[in-house]
Amino acid sequence: MPRLRDSATSYVGLMSGTSMDGIDAALVEFGDHRCEIRATLSAQYPDELRSALLDASRTPADCTVDVIGNLDHWIGECFRDAALALLKACNTSAKAVAAIGSHGQTLRHQPHATRPFTLQIGDPNIIATGTGITTVADFRRADVALGGEGAPLTPAFHQWLFADPDTDRAVINIGGIANVTLLPASSPGVTGFDTGPGNTLLDSMARQHLDKPYDEDGAWAATGTVCAELLQVMLSDKYFQLSPPKSSGFEYFNTAWLNAKLSSLGKTAPIAVDVQATLAELSARTIAAAILANTSGANEVLICGGGVHNKDLVQRLTTCLAGNTVKSTESFGLHPDWVEAAAFAWLARRRLEGKPGNLPAVTGASRPAVLGAVYRSYLRTPHEPRFAS
Repeated sequence: MPRLRDSATSYVGLMSGTSMDGIDAALVEFGDHRCEIRATLSAQYPDELRSALLDASRTPADCTVDVIGNLDHWIGECFRDAALALLKACNTSAKAVAAIGSHGQTLRHQPHATRPFTLQIGDPNIIATGTGITTVADFRRADVALGGEGAPLTPAFHQWLFADPDTDRAVINIGGIANVTLLPASSPGVTGFDTGPGNTLLDSMARQHLDKPYDEDGAWAATGTVCAELLQVMLSDKYFQLSPPKSSGFEYFNTAWLNAKLSSLGKTAPIAVDVQATLAELSARTIAAAILANTSGANEVLICGGGVHNKDLVQRLTTCLAGNTVKSTESFGLHPDWVEAAAFAWLARRRLEGKPGNLPAVTGASRPAVLGAVYRSYLRTPHEPRFAS
C-alpha cells in the first residue's frame, strides 16, 4: 500500500462535472470527521476544449480513438495546471500535499450497457509528473467491475462528515445531475442515488434562449408558468420510477430527451420561459420525492453544488419539502461549491490508507472496494501552469 508522506497533511481535490465548463480545485486538511478548506480555485476550460467535449458527449458514434486520446491529454494538462495554480495562489509547496484526488472529466457513463463502463478522462500521469505529487484517479471503475453503478460516490464522504446519531439528515448535491444522500439517525444504513436532472436542462435552455451559460439566480425561470401537462409527461419518465441503486447523466437527460417530451405535446407545447419554469419544478419535485419516498422525513436537508445559487430552484425545493429545514452545507463549515472537490480529496486519502471508498448500499456493488489507481511522481521540478482561473 502506498505510504503517506510523513510531512504531508494536505490533499488536493480536482472535480469537473456534467456541465463540462471547467475544474473546481480545493486544498483540504482532514481531521476526525471534519475537513477544512484551505484554498480554492475555479479554472474554466478554453472555449475550444469545452466545445470539443460537448461534441464528443453528444455524438459518441463520431468520437474516434484519436479524439478521445487528444481530449484525455488536454484535460490532463488542464487538471495539472489547475492544481499548480491552486498551490501557487496559496503559497503551498507540493511537498505539503500527500496526494491529489482527480475525478477527471466524465465523457460517458453506461453502467447498464451489455458490457458496463464509465469513462473519465484526464491523464493522471500528466497530473502526477507535472505537479510532482502522487495522484489518485479512476475512482469509479472498480465499483462498476463489482456490479455497481460507479455513482454516486459522494455519499460515503457525506456520511463521514455529516452523519449524526441524533438527527435525520439528507444531503442534496445539485450539479448537472442531482443526487441525494439520506443519513438516518436511527439506522446505520445510508441511501444515495441520482435523482435526475439538476442544472443540466436548465443550463441548456439558458444557452439556447439567453445565450448565457446558465439562468442566473433562476431569474428567467421565475418569470415563467409551470406547464402542468409537460410536467406530468416528464414525471412519468421511467427513470423516476426506478428504485435505487440508480445513476444517470447527460447521456439520458439531455436536449434530445426534452425535445421528445415537448414533441409528445404537439401544438400545445409551451413557450420557452414556461419550459424553463417547468424544468425547475421538475428538478425540485424529483429531488424532494426522492427524500420523502425513502425516508419518513429529514430534520435537516443540506444543499450543495452549483444549484444552491439558483434562488428560484431552492425556493421550489423548499416548498416541496415544507416542514423540513433546508439550508446550505455552509452552515456546517463546508462551502457548497467545494463539497465535491473535497470529497475526491477525501477519496484519495482513503485510497492511500487502503480503506474502501464506496458504499454498496448506494452503488449496488457486490462489496466495499478501495477505489482509485495511484500514480506516483518522480519529477522534482513541476511544470509552470499553462492556464489558471
